[in-house]
Amino acid sequence: MNRTIFLTGITFGVLAVIIGAFGAHGLENILSADELSTFETGVKYQMYHALLLLILGGTSMLSESKKKLVYYLLVSGILLFSFSIYLLATNKTTSFDFGTLGFLTPIGGLFLILGWLLLGFWVTKEKKSH
Repeated sequence: MNRTIFLTGITFGVLAVIIGAFGAHGLENILSADELSTFETGVKYQMYHALLLLILGGTSMLSESKKKLVYYLLVSGILLFSFSIYLLATNKTTSFDFGTLGFLTPIGGLFLILGWLLLGFWVTKEKKSH
């Protein structure tokens, strides 16, 4: 599982760089400043959590089952939060109204928060037991 977590972190990190570059250079003349800022927020959160996945994959402080749950929360959170933000920020460039998917963003954010909280709780609990 550690290898999977680590490779997922690398994949999300690479995608964050690619998507961020596309937003900065490919969308700068298409989106408004507010839309670009929103798009950039999605990229930042994706990269932050890609880095967290690298740390999670490399730590030995948690059992594999605990890592797995945090992993699934973070991956789900990245997909729902960041990718819904990308769609919402670029909404005016398509004929489909991605605004109908706006409810996914806070659900993704909740998954990210739960991943952090569980990670923190379990690491704190592990340190106390040693």
